[in-house]
Amino acid sequence: MASLLLGLLYATGTRALDNGVGKLPALGFNTWNLYQCDYTADVLIEQAQAMVDHGLVEAGYSTFMLDDCYSLKERDQKGKIVADPEKFPKGMRHFTKSLTKLGFRAGIYSDAGYRTCGGYPGSYGHETQDLETFADWGFQYLKYDNCYIPFDNVTQENVYGRYVRMADAIEARAKKTKSQPVQFALCEWGWQQPWIWAGRLGQSWRIGGDIRPWWSALSSIINQASFIATETRFYARNDLDMLEVGNTNQGTPPGNLTYDEAKSHFTAWALLKSPLLIGSDMASASKETIEILENKDILKINQDPNVGEAIAPFRWGRNPDYTWDPAHPAQYWTGNSTYGVVFMVLNTQDTAQKMSFNLTESWAIRAGRVYSVYDMWAHTNNGTAYRDISLTLPPHGVAALLLNDAGPEPAGVEPYCAGYWQCSFPNGTYYSN
Repeated sequence: MASLLLGLLYATGTRALDNGVGKLPALGFNTWNLYQCDYTADVLIEQAQAMVDHGLVEAGYSTFMLDDCYSLKERDQKGKIVADPEKFPKGMRHFTKSLTKLGFRAGIYSDAGYRTCGGYPGSYGHETQDLETFADWGFQYLKYDNCYIPFDNVTQENVYGRYVRMADAIEARAKKTKSQPVQFALCEWGWQQPWIWAGRLGQSWRIGGDIRPWWSALSSIINQASFIATETRFYARNDLDMLEVGNTNQGTPPGNLTYDEAKSHFTAWALLKSPLLIGSDMASASKETIEILENKDILKINQDPNVGEAIAPFRWGRNPDYTWDPAHPAQYWTGNSTYGVVFMVLNTQDTAQKMSFNLTESWAIRAGRVYSVYDMWAHTNNGTAYRDISLTLPPHGVAALLLNDAGPEPAGVEPYCAGYWQCSFPNGTYYSN
C-alpha cells in the first residue's frame, strides 16, 4: 500500500525538468502539415533555405522538425530504424548537416507504441536503440507520438509509464555520453492531463488532437488552453500544435483562415508561450504570412528570457466566467513580461465588436496609475490610458497591447477606485454606499 501511495505521489504534481534544454518555447518548422509523407530531402532543404531567405531563422525559427514517414516500414536485422533511401539518398547525417549549415538544429519524430501514426517503426521496446540512432544521425529534438499502443498486459503501464521509458533513455544517454540531452516534446494529445505530469519528463506536451486550418479548430484549442494556461513555465509548456499561418487555400487539408484569423492564431499561440512550428510553404509564402510570423514584438514575449509564464484569461466575455465553449473561448487575457504588462483581446464573434476592459482586471496592473499603451501589431505608441481601454475588433480579430507605468492618475478622478464596490473611506464606510 505504501509503495502504491509513493508511486501516485511521484506521478502527480507540477514540476519543470530543467536539464539544460528547452527553457524557452521552440521556434521552427514542422514538415507534417505541408507534406505529411510526400517529401524528399531536397524538397525539405529547399524549404529550409526559403526560411533563411525570408529572415525567419534570424528571427529565431531555428528548429527544423522532420515528422513521420522518413524511414522504411521495417527495421533491419539488428532492429535498427533505416532511413528511406529514396527520400534521403545521401543519408540522414548529410541531411542534418545541411540543416546545420543553414542555421538549424534538427528534430525528428517517433512514437511510444509499436508503430508511428503513419505505420512506420515506433520506439516501444527500442527506446535506447532509437535514441542512439537519432543522435548518430544528428537530431537534437524528439517529438514523441502515441499510436499503436501495446496491450495493457504487455506494458502494464498507463500513458505516463510509456513516456517515462523514453525520458529515462534520454537521461541515461546524456549521463553516459556527458552530452546535452535531446529535447523531448510529448504528443499524447492531452489524453491524460499531461500538463500535470509531463513537465517531469520533457519540455512540452500537446494539449489536444491535431490542429486544422480553420477558425472552429483554432477557437476550440484556445478554449481548452484557457483552462490550463497557468501550467506553462520555463522548461515546461502547453503545446497548442503546429502553426497554420499561411495555409489559406493550401496545405493538407487546405485552410480558409482570413488574415485576421491568422493574426489571432499566431498571437494566441505566441502569448500562451506554445512552441511555434511553422507548417506552411515558405517557398511561396505571401508578404502577409511573413509579416505575421516575423512579428518581433509578439515573438519577444514568447521568448521572454525572464518571465516563463503565459498569459491567462481574466474575463471570458460572451459567457459567464470559466465557461467551456469551443466556439467562443475567453476573450480577455493578461500576463506579465520583461517588457510590460501584456493584454490580449480576442473577438470570438462572427461580426465586428466594440470591446473594453478595466486595467485593474489584470493582476499585473497597479491601481491609481496611468499606463502608456503600445500596439504590438501596429507597432505604434498609442498614448496613455488609465482605468479603461476600449477598442473595436473585426470578426475573429485580435489586439495585443503592451502597457507600461507612466505615473499616477490625474487628481480628482472618480470613482475613487476602479473596483468601486470595495472602495472605502478612512472611517470605514464604503464609497459605493
